[in-house]
Amino acid sequence: MAKQAKVSHYIIIKESLDKLMKSGELKVGDRLPAEIELAQQFQVSRETVRSAMKQLEQEGKLDVRKGVGRFVRQPLSSIASSIDRFSSTEEIIRSAGLVEGQLEQFIRTEPCKEEWASLLKIPAGSPVIINERTRTANDEPVAHNINIMPLALVEQAFQKTPLTGSLLRFLEAECGIRLTGTHTELVVPHHTDPVCRKLQVKPDTTVLMMKQLHYDQQHIPVLFSYDYFRNDVFQFWVNRRR
Repeated sequence: MAKQAKVSHYIIIKESLDKLMKSGELKVGDRLPAEIELAQQFQVSRETVRSAMKQLEQEGKLDVRKGVGRFVRQPLSSIASSIDRFSSTEEIIRSAGLVEGQLEQFIRTEPCKEEWASLLKIPAGSPVIINERTRTANDEPVAHNINIMPLALVEQAFQKTPLTGSLLRFLEAECGIRLTGTHTELVVPHHTDPVCRKLQVKPDTTVLMMKQLHYDQQHIPVLFSYDYFRNDVFQFWVNRRR
């Protein structure tokens, strides 16, 4: 019975604060009262208040700043996308009415690894360009793309024009390469993967990764990518029939 009462209390606190956020009485950027103040206000323990705060954090409604406090934030909308439709990360983000951007970008040349070479149909050790970007939605990191392409196909384009937005559009405009499809493997990366940490805006953020081999109109492999997406933001689905 005691456990049930405790659960009810934290739900009441969570819903009360939720209503204040929705009504605008608590605005984005406002600092919440300290745990001890809320505990006194609702006449519960600090542990119960902490449980309510944890729920709001998991829903993306609070920004926790260590040593400073908890602040109201605007959670990102869920981004739904059909996995059987070939779309760029930019298109997926913009389709949800969010502003697409990027935090950082690295472009480097490396010898092609055997795994990439067998997929791209090029000799192992031959030079490839690796383009790596952290993508944002409304200025919040939500995806990370690692793209591997044969140097001979794209070298001049990356030297001449900075890449922003869709890589699909960039390759078509700068290289005359039109990507028309992919073979995609869904992977749950280990939490120690350094890319996962780039997207871990909350301690419990989980990430889905797609290993994708992209083809052009002649069904020639042009691009291999590792595409990471935050699970709390992206919702991928596929139609299956019998």
